[in-house]
Amino acid sequence: MATQTEGLDRAAAVLRDATEVAIACHVNPDADALGSSLGLAHHLIARGTRVVVGFPNDPLELPDWAAALPVGDLVVPVDRFPQAPAVMVTCDCAAFDRLGVLGAAADAAGELIWIDHHRSNDGRGTIRLVDPDASSTCEIVARLLDAIGGEFSDESAVCLYAGLVTDTGRFQYEAATPETLRLAARLREHPFDHAHLSQILYENNRAPYLDVLGVAMARAELDAAAGLVWTYVLWSDFERAGAEPGDVDDLIDVLRATRDADTAAIVKQQPDGRFKVSVRSRGARDLSAVAAAFGGGGHRLAAGYTSEVGPAETIRRLRAAVTDGAAAR
Repeated sequence: MATQTEGLDRAAAVLRDATEVAIACHVNPDADALGSSLGLAHHLIARGTRVVVGFPNDPLELPDWAAALPVGDLVVPVDRFPQAPAVMVTCDCAAFDRLGVLGAAADAAGELIWIDHHRSNDGRGTIRLVDPDASSTCEIVARLLDAIGGEFSDESAVCLYAGLVTDTGRFQYEAATPETLRLAARLREHPFDHAHLSQILYENNRAPYLDVLGVAMARAELDAAAGLVWTYVLWSDFERAGAEPGDVDDLIDVLRATRDADTAAIVKQQPDGRFKVSVRSRGARDLSAVAAAFGGGGHRLAAGYTSEVGPAETIRRLRAAVTDGAAAR
């Protein structure tokens, strides 16, 4: 098995020689997924490479916070993404199915460089740059840019910083190592407004967020015996408030602030009726293993999966998984 250094060198050699590169990240991208994709894209563009970036949402709709990043016309809808790219890179995809319809392009790619930091990663790619100890995919991409050579551009710096700051929870999670902080300092040498960026990433909720937050907090339950605090949001709650699921991505951080439970869980209904389950641990539990048992994945302290059953049954099964290790579906 190739070492991480060998993998970086191989990927860098492929990308240095490529004239065209297609970069894809996971459906409903967060700042680490889109930031790592754009950070790599701008570095390659500065070298004269033709690059497109995509993710499998159809129709294409960028998150509101993406307005703070130099997106330009780099991100293309799925019907304009190359069907059989000579070189394709995926960023922050913990599982192949997170590529959605872009999975066909990955299967057809001549070289597939898979960059990720999720411990539950399922192992695709002709060149794999997967480091579960990295704070973020952006941190791995920064290593790759160094291997490719050349100075970081201002555009790459702001994109990588966005992913770095969000996936470390503003540098408070255990994955924020000295290497992470040194990288953050290096990126901050570039002239972008980090305070404005942080405001857009963390303090940019629409008014309906407060409505749904109130509903979710009113429903919150503490199961002291299981060390679990949880709540749920129905699709009808979103409709009544005029909110969307993306408006309440920060709800889990409100819930996990209680010291009376190790594990926090939010169950959010999606338009198709299924439930997205987000779980966070304060340190005592490996939630990546729990989520994997239900077909999901993530990190030791932060993971997620999709449930086909309602909130009460979803939590019953989650409780069994975190207390007994029996995560039967």
